[in-house]
This record gives sequence, C-alpha cells and structure tokens, in this order.
Amino acid sequence: MKLRIEKAVYGGDGLARIPADEPTSGGKTVFVPGTLPGELVEASITTERRSFSTAGLTTILEPSPERVVPGCAYVPRCGGCQYQHAGAAFQLQMKLSILKETLARAHVPVPAEIGSLAGPPWGYRNRIRLHVMKRAGVALAYRRQGSHELLPVTHCPIAAPLLEQAIAAVTRMGAEAGLDKLCDEVEFFTNSEQDQLLVSLWPGPRSHRQPARLRDQALEAFAEQLHAQLPVLTGVGLFAEGEMMHWGQRSLTYTVSGHAYQASLGGFFQVNRFLLPGLLQLAAENSAGEKRSGGVAWDLYSGAGLFARALDFANVTAVESAGFSADDLKHNLAGKAHRVVRSSTLDFLRNHSSGAAKAKPELILLDPPRAGLGKEICAHLGSVAAPAIVYISCDPATFARDIQSLLPFKYSLETIHLVDLFPQTFHMETVTFLKRN
Repeated sequence: MKLRIEKAVYGGDGLARIPADEPTSGGKTVFVPGTLPGELVEASITTERRSFSTAGLTTILEPSPERVVPGCAYVPRCGGCQYQHAGAAFQLQMKLSILKETLARAHVPVPAEIGSLAGPPWGYRNRIRLHVMKRAGVALAYRRQGSHELLPVTHCPIAAPLLEQAIAAVTRMGAEAGLDKLCDEVEFFTNSEQDQLLVSLWPGPRSHRQPARLRDQALEAFAEQLHAQLPVLTGVGLFAEGEMMHWGQRSLTYTVSGHAYQASLGGFFQVNRFLLPGLLQLAAENSAGEKRSGGVAWDLYSGAGLFARALDFANVTAVESAGFSADDLKHNLAGKAHRVVRSSTLDFLRNHSSGAAKAKPELILLDPPRAGLGKEICAHLGSVAAPAIVYISCDPATFARDIQSLLPFKYSLETIHLVDLFPQTFHMETVTFLKRN
C-alpha cells in the first residue's frame, strides 16, 4: 500500500498511518524502516499487532530532499545503522524532534532551546564488537537487520580506521589462528590517538570447550599472529567461565582533554572518539563555560571515572559496581582526595539513607545505562535533595520517565543538550542540568 511518512520515531523507523478509506484498518499506525518524514512510499505489511503494524519498504515514490546515498555497502542489510539514508544535519534534526516529543509526552517542561553537539559522522567509534563466523575461513559479522542471522563484513565505516584494519587483519589470519574455536565474539577498542589496541574475545555456545592450558596456548598464538600484523596491539583478553586470561597488557591509556585515563579489557568507556572532550565539557562546566566547583560531589555509575576525574570539587565520591571499570576508577582517581565506592548506585543510596554516609553533595552526576534510574533511585535522590544534578542519558524514554519522577522533589530543567555520539544510528545522548528550587 501507499503510505505517507509523518515523522521519525525512536528506534529508526518512520511512522505512517494506513489510509482512512482502507476498510479494515484505516488510520492504524504503521512503522516503516528506511524512510524519512514527508516521503510517500510503497510498503508491504510484515507484522500485524492490535494497535500497530510494521512494514517493509518496497518503493520510494516521493523521496525527501534530505535523502542521501548510504555511505556503507552493507545498508540496509546490516542492523547496526538506521539513518545512513539521511544527511548528518537532518539526522540531528530528527533526533531533536524525537527528544522534544518524548519529553512533551511525559509532560516535562523543557527550556526554550535545546542545545546540540555533533562531530564527524564517520570513523567515530573507538569500540566495535562482532560475531565470529566459520566460512571458507573465518569471517567477522554483524547481525542482519531485524534478524539473528549474521552478515559477514570486511569493513565498518563508522569505526575508527585502526578498527577497520583490525577487521581485515583478523579476517586474514583468523582461520589459521583457530579463532572460531577460541571465541564466538570479538571486540576491538582503541584510544583517541589510535596508537594502542585492545582485543576482547568472548566464548559462547558455538565455541569448542578446551582445557585451560590449551586455551592459553591458543590465545597466545592468536595474539602473536595479530601483533605481527598490527604492532599497535597492546593486549588481548579471553573472557571464559567468569575469568579473564590475557596476553600483553590489560589496559590502554585514553587521553581526554589532557586527562590520561586507564581503560581496561572488559571495562566501559564512551565510544565517540571525536566528541568525548565536548561531552566532558558539558558535564563539568556551566553554560557560561565556568567549571562546576564546590566541596562535595557524587559521580554515580562512574565507570572508569571519565567525569569524576574532571569535576572541580574538593571531594568526589565515585560509585561503580562493575569489576574491571571499578579497578580503572580506583587507578584514575589515585592521588586525589576522592573516594571510590564499589557498589551499585541503589545500594549506595540505600546506605546513605540509613545514615552510613552523611556528607551531603552539592552536585550529583548521573550516567546510568539505557534502563535509566527507576522510581526507587529517583526517590532516594529526592530525599538527598542535592542543589544540582547533571543527568547524562542514552535513552530519551527512560530519561523522560526519570525526570518526571524527580520533578516533584522541586527540580527543574535548566539546560538540555543533545549530543550526537552515535551518528548514522537512532541512538542519542543527552546532558541535562537540573536545579533544585
């Protein structure tokens, strides 16, 4: 059927409605991937639900002036990118519209202007994770769009050039090194200078079970062969049965805005190598470009301490539960009058509520995973009543839900910035400053 795309929605699809004259389902919402607002398309229904349908794009009858030729040969087969058919500026415009609509639907009052920060749309990722396929040799693969099937790839244009070199090198020597017997997934991570490379290997049900001694030998053989092709290889880790075997170093050095961070195998670090300085600036400075400063601050979901180290506070309590990231955090805050707490954010806040930690923060910085905070954490934050909160979010829906939970505690949104950390995809990051009235 013919459909007019009304708008872009979170997840990468375009939203249309079945024409009103359709006898059984006129007016029903349809989600169509690969489309842009305003386009007239021909599409075929693929999934029927009570309140909506999904459709596959057949023909673009009236293309948007914002439509461009995708910059990657794997579009639309690969499920990694959803927006390559739109120019970079229009991608940002669609994300701003989605963010505004999401907040409006949650009845969250927003500032008159939402700021934005964008960078180069290609070659930006410092980390990629791929599946290992056994073919004629060994291939690395992403998931196909809307499927669990694998799509072998030889390059990835949104990845840093060194990571594309790593894909090519592993494809060349993976079979000889027995990579498919060693792991089911491989992850490449590089620093901003691309002069260090970490490789993580993740066994799965398809990987052959091997005695630890043989796994150790296979790991060393793979690492040595890869190092011969990529001399910047710093370390390789194999994560099996709750433990990590490694070759070389366990971490690399990642420098952001003059701060040198340890980032380890198995740890977390933000993925956009171009926008990290800008993200750090938005979190650590106010709208006048002055550093947020004071006596006590909390950095919850601290990761490797990207933000905690840059905060200009006399004492920062940095909270992180994940083991490898917590080790990095401790290293990165060494020499400062800061406190590292290895705990979940919820347990930390529960202990604070029970009186285990009495110092009240002047600022709380939050960088939760996609699931957001949730009602209980928001309630604890409301009882702490810090004068200011910086909330860094990677999901507009959970962000809107959490802000809705914080508003009754006398918080208001002072500034919001959309940071386009993930060009070519529907994902977005926001940095929001909340002030308690």
